[in-house]
Amino acid sequence: MDYKNEDGRKKKRRRVTGPVIVITLALVIIAVAVVFGAIYISGIRYTKVTLTDGNNIKFFGTVDDSGNPLTGKLYFSDGSTAEVDMEKSVVTYDNGDIYEGHLQKFMRQGEGTMTFASGDVYHGSFEDDAITGTGIFRYANGDEYEGELKDGRRDGYGTYTWADGSIYFGYYKDDQKDGKGKFVWADGSYYEGDYTADMKNGIGAYFYSNGDQYQGDFKNDRRSGSGTYTWANGESFIGSFVDDVMNGWGIYSWPSGRTLEGLFRDGKFVRTEPATE
Repeated sequence: MDYKNEDGRKKKRRRVTGPVIVITLALVIIAVAVVFGAIYISGIRYTKVTLTDGNNIKFFGTVDDSGNPLTGKLYFSDGSTAEVDMEKSVVTYDNGDIYEGHLQKFMRQGEGTMTFASGDVYHGSFEDDAITGTGIFRYANGDEYEGELKDGRRDGYGTYTWADGSIYFGYYKDDQKDGKGKFVWADGSYYEGDYTADMKNGIGAYFYSNGDQYQGDFKNDRRSGSGTYTWANGESFIGSFVDDVMNGWGIYSWPSGRTLEGLFRDGKFVRTEPATE
């Protein structure tokens, strides 16, 4: 039925839009809920984990009943990514590195193997996504390290074997020889003693392949301080050294029993009397 105004014109009927909008929004919300419910039921998740160093690892993909990843993609703070396939226990990084092992909270954890794009291979312990614990590093150049590591660096006791046959047994700190250690060169000579910052520093003994030997102080890989150098022919010097050379007061001895005590400079004898003030 049409309604007329007093002047006889037809009166327009107002459209009722409020209920339509409410119903439409309700349907949209229900549809979204259904979609997210289906995604959740299927095991698909988007999760972020914050590491101890403040960096983040984000994951989008399927997880198991414990929340650990099955298949999907990892996103790291530095912009790199990795494809996850835990059905095969493999994580493939966008730079070509490949990890085989277990993931816990989207991080490498426990025992695993890391094959780097460079050709280096590591097998051993992982902790909170870092190479930490004990393991074996086999390098592409033929070198090998077996021992303790922290954050991917040699740290603690370990053995490093070079491709040429040289070998070091001892302690490391931040990827450098540090502490007590023994280095054996391929020619048979060896050093045993103290290291600091990857160099011979402190007290040690060096046995040369030609039969010479030195026991005493070292500084920055060189004989410096007090020590005894014995030549293969039986001669010896007991005294002070600076940069591998006799420098300071000392006693030079011959196998015959002859001795010479005095001041040496740059490896040469200077005088027998102490300097007078």
